[in-house]
Amino acid sequence: MRLRRNIVFGRFGPFGLGLFLALCAIGILARAGGPPSGRPDRADPIYRASIEKWRQHYETTLKSEDGWLTVAGLFWLHEGENSFGTDPLGDVVLPAKAGPAEAGSFSFRGGKTVAHVRPGVRITMRGKPVDSAELHADTPDERLQMGDLTLYLHASGARYAIRVKDKNSKLRADFSSLHWFPIDESYRVTARYTPYNPPKQVQIQNILGDFDKVAIVGSVAFSLQGREYRLDAEQDEPGTLSFVFRDLTSGKETYPAARFLDTGAPKDGTVILDFNKAYNPPCAYNPYTTCPLPTPGNRLRVAIPAGEKIYKAHSD
Repeated sequence: MRLRRNIVFGRFGPFGLGLFLALCAIGILARAGGPPSGRPDRADPIYRASIEKWRQHYETTLKSEDGWLTVAGLFWLHEGENSFGTDPLGDVVLPAKAGPAEAGSFSFRGGKTVAHVRPGVRITMRGKPVDSAELHADTPDERLQMGDLTLYLHASGARYAIRVKDKNSKLRADFSSLHWFPIDESYRVTARYTPYNPPKQVQIQNILGDFDKVAIVGSVAFSLQGREYRLDAEQDEPGTLSFVFRDLTSGKETYPAARFLDTGAPKDGTVILDFNKAYNPPCAYNPYTTCPLPTPGNRLRVAIPAGEKIYKAHSD
């Protein structure tokens, strides 16, 4: 609504109604706990709506029955037999009411893992009952289903573990909400993409100190706040690029280890980097997950107050 008068008297003298309203707004924001950065959303309504929709979808996926909040345990395998069940003294300890004390074992010998299910215990794989099955690390169709639990083999560097997911996990039940920086369209930038042919194979350390081999498929170069920066690009899925990065907000306003960012496929040698969609790795919410650290080149000496902020569990 446009104001016909812009002069008020009294304490504000001739400075105008605009100043009066601005000061009132500052007071209201301060009392309401406005954005710590002091920045309002700076984006056109259509773009803002698209980012808000993306963020809502991301949070819904995170909280889903198969989301990262359901990971309820990570149990490292030792050579030989590794028992699993609800026995608190077992090797892989399941939630107390999830099933029998001794449900079976994982035989781990020479890097080969075989699950053995005790007679009378109902466990399925690919929808069919199973009594014995060889498992390969992080293979989606080799997951053991036991009621509300899912068990599968996970690799972290040269180490192997059984990862347990529970639809009723405490982390999922206690989850509140995510926190984001105000949407700022200036953090949506066009980057020049340089592919590597062949991709560079590098060893990247994860948050547990293990090293995993990762293919760097190229790099992107972009300008931010008047300076040039670059990022190493990975490819999690065909037709996309993914980035693991750290910036000067890390450990302060954002998760200390890193944040993730995904883009579509390069077009005409460029990609769009939208840091308003930067999000936390699963380790930011869940101590039973393993996440990569950024390559040395992906540690940016610039603050990027855009995207997801630190999760509440790390902000105390």
